[in-house]
Amino acid sequence: MGTKAQAERKLLHLFVLEILLCSLALGSGTVHTSEPEVRIPENNAVKLSCTYSGFSSPRTPSYENRVTFSSSGITFKSVTREDTGTYTCMVSEDGGNSYGEVKVKLIVLVPPSKPTVSIPSSATIGNRAVLTCSEPDGSPPSKYTWYRDGIEMPDNPKTSRAFSNSSYNLNPTTGELVFDPVSASDTGEYSCQAENGYGTAVKSNAVRMEAVELNVGAIVAAVLVTLILLGILIFGIWFAYSRGYFDRAKKGTSSKKVIYSQPSARSEGEFKQTSSFLV
Repeated sequence: MGTKAQAERKLLHLFVLEILLCSLALGSGTVHTSEPEVRIPENNAVKLSCTYSGFSSPRTPSYENRVTFSSSGITFKSVTREDTGTYTCMVSEDGGNSYGEVKVKLIVLVPPSKPTVSIPSSATIGNRAVLTCSEPDGSPPSKYTWYRDGIEMPDNPKTSRAFSNSSYNLNPTTGELVFDPVSASDTGEYSCQAENGYGTAVKSNAVRMEAVELNVGAIVAAVLVTLILLGILIFGIWFAYSRGYFDRAKKGTSSKKVIYSQPSARSEGEFKQTSSFLV
């Protein structure tokens, strides 16, 4: 089912390029549209206007189930967000002596969903921090507005007293908010709002970001502790070598030899060594 729908959509987009807001005449025939851009909510029927003149015997393609063709255009029974695009109406005579086309942009309207945000819980003052906001459903694509502590952030922070100490770039199209660098005044609760001119604007959850100082003292202390531990380790290895502990360990692991001798004959009352050991 999905494959068939994709094939039909591909055929319709033989009908597809960028927008052209005028009628076009190639040869003696002309093709015209009364609505070069059409906006319609999802799941509704819509007609894309396409009329022609100057063709003695025009030919038009036909598609099953997806659309209905007529001499004045094509009609979708029910559009989905995937149908958004620019459609080209092409008309030509059987002999190919005359040809004309016109383009119509179709925008299927879908309200935005609740946006999701990526906001660091802390950002180091003087460093760069990137906050992102996005939502996948809106058609046309949503524009994004950022808020700090409930106050809308302007595109240029220097235009507002509330944000004059901040240094950031805000992209309403991508939803990206970049602090470069982060300042102490950037601490706060951030949220973003998505809207596309259709339906109700939707705001994300608020997430707090703390602007923190770089702890130079802790870094220096950590480096010093690491150096001290490394020095102790090196001294311990040197001391063991100087005391010969490593040489003794090597001697202790050398193989031992044991020699046994047979007991010799002895007379009564006479003591003699009966065996000997060599270690």
